[in-house]
Amino acid sequence: MTDVQDRGGQVRVGEELNVAAVDAWLKGHVPTLQGQPEITQFSGGASNWTYRLKYAGVEHGGDFILRRPPHGTKAKGAHDMGREYRVQKALKPLYPVVPTMIGLCEDEAVTGSEFYVMERIAGIIPRKNMPRGLQLDAATTRRLCMNVLDKLVELHQVDVQATGLDSLGKGSGYCKRQIDGWSERYIKAKTWNVPSYRYVMDWLKEHTPQDVANVVIHNDWRFDNVILAEQDPTRVIGVLDWEMATLGDPLMDLGNALAYWIHDDDNALLKATRRQPTHLPGMLRREEVVDYYLDKSGYKIDRRGAMGDWAFYEVYGLFRLAVIAQQIYYRYHHKQTRNPAFKHFWILVNYLDWRCKGLIKRAKS
Repeated sequence: MTDVQDRGGQVRVGEELNVAAVDAWLKGHVPTLQGQPEITQFSGGASNWTYRLKYAGVEHGGDFILRRPPHGTKAKGAHDMGREYRVQKALKPLYPVVPTMIGLCEDEAVTGSEFYVMERIAGIIPRKNMPRGLQLDAATTRRLCMNVLDKLVELHQVDVQATGLDSLGKGSGYCKRQIDGWSERYIKAKTWNVPSYRYVMDWLKEHTPQDVANVVIHNDWRFDNVILAEQDPTRVIGVLDWEMATLGDPLMDLGNALAYWIHDDDNALLKATRRQPTHLPGMLRREEVVDYYLDKSGYKIDRRGAMGDWAFYEVYGLFRLAVIAQQIYYRYHHKQTRNPAFKHFWILVNYLDWRCKGLIKRAKS
């Protein structure tokens, strides 16, 4: 098989690590290391910076991932390295696909910010497209899809008390807090060229259900946050990016995941947003994903009625995605960033409003 492992590239200018300082700190945690690491950087992700540190001549335990926030951010805010580290460390004994944590550095003098290091899980990360050289038939792709969903179900079944993460969330009322919070964020980020979303926000508030459970949720569940075994690309061996993990409603987690679920026969605008290989023959369709998850998890929900049915969670996921896109566009609109990739995000925000309204109309019929 062609080498299909996910690998980093050259470290971006201005994002270099203090190699000597990081090396000294890491050897304090893994004394068997020798020499200095080869450092590469991963391009995926739009939040925290992620590096690979590979030591030569070490058969076991010489391959690591370092995560740190971008320059100019505070780790205690939106890029809390300590929180992300402790969540994974607590989950690992009960959810083995979490990477093994090596250590957390809270001394910003080492390389300019807090950071943590974990063991690298070598494997395949299915991004927008599967790696070149990896061809899966429809049956194999379907098995991969179901295995990824099974891992989401398994996460939602983790015993919260056994993890010690009881204080991670805020208790009951998660669904209501999300609708209130994302509505407030949208209003603050609105620009003249996007819709008010008032109809969508009002509908979500009117139809907010009680939480079906209070479990560990990932909050950013996508194919490009899982690692697959190189010898069996249907087997999930790692789950990454726990920055937004919390305790909350599992169906809200699924609704978020489906907002990124793009079919091959979706319209051109929607397909332009695709960032995972859900377009491949064999992948479950959105409605099949919901049925599969409900069957596996045991959660009961009326799939047909308008009140408290799946439509709420799907509209919520799309609305949340619209808010995220608008927050990014707001920064571009006000010249806080000049990244040309954000120039047309307002069009996506308009489209998502139309799509939310279509789902609401269908739920009422």
